[in-house]
Amino acid sequence: MTRSVFRFWLPLGFTLLVSAFLILPVLLSVLAGVTLNWQRGPAGGLTFRWVAEVWGLYADTVLRTLLLAGATAIADLLLGLPLAYVLARHPSRKARLMEELIMLPVAVPGLATALALIILYGGWQSLRGGSVFILIGHVLFTLPFMVRSVLAVLAALDIRTLEEGAASLGAGPWRRLLTVVLPNARPGILAGALMVVTLSVGEFNMTWMLHTPLTKTLPVGLADAYASMRLEIASAYTVVFLLMIVPLLVLMQKAAAAASGGR
Repeated sequence: MTRSVFRFWLPLGFTLLVSAFLILPVLLSVLAGVTLNWQRGPAGGLTFRWVAEVWGLYADTVLRTLLLAGATAIADLLLGLPLAYVLARHPSRKARLMEELIMLPVAVPGLATALALIILYGGWQSLRGGSVFILIGHVLFTLPFMVRSVLAVLAALDIRTLEEGAASLGAGPWRRLLTVVLPNARPGILAGALMVVTLSVGEFNMTWMLHTPLTKTLPVGLADAYASMRLEIASAYTVVFLLMIVPLLVLMQKAAAAASGGR
């Protein structure tokens, strides 16, 4: 009996404590965003006034963030799928080296990458002042995650054998790619796309350095709200942010589970 208690209840208690440590600050922030007075909590009354005010002030920022995340996902698909296919189709020492080079932007701090982009393209004012500049930074940051997600599925599929089988039945290169490789890699593609969207929506460090007052995204606006507004407004901004990011996280988990099941 004592041993079973130690094996079950102690790990469970530790897990609950860690979960509370991680989740409680977020819950308190959300609560402050839907109460009339954050110092009194629910006893002061609940309201969606602050959320409505945030939406009225930052609806354009929310739309810009979603469009930027979608554009990042499309760009990563166009760049990442061919890269992952080539790396999986021709495994070698050079391919592994190329894979490590692709992952380099993840190891470099986002501020350093943003600074490099400013040094390289900062003199191009039409680019520097638009959202495309932020898009370039997001693609640099998220592309490795797309490549790794798709590459993991393709490596497990043994696509060389699949393509040889399709070729023996008369399928040409494009038909093999479109009807054999990509459908089998669909779980990895979906998981990678959702991961890219989630990372783009929540990316702050690089975006903070690359943005202008007219190209502000949701995380940058959240930081500004906490720095310059009432706590209720800033916390309501957190509510809006979570309403966007939590469904994406749930979908990403399901896509990752599907990809694992496919392997």
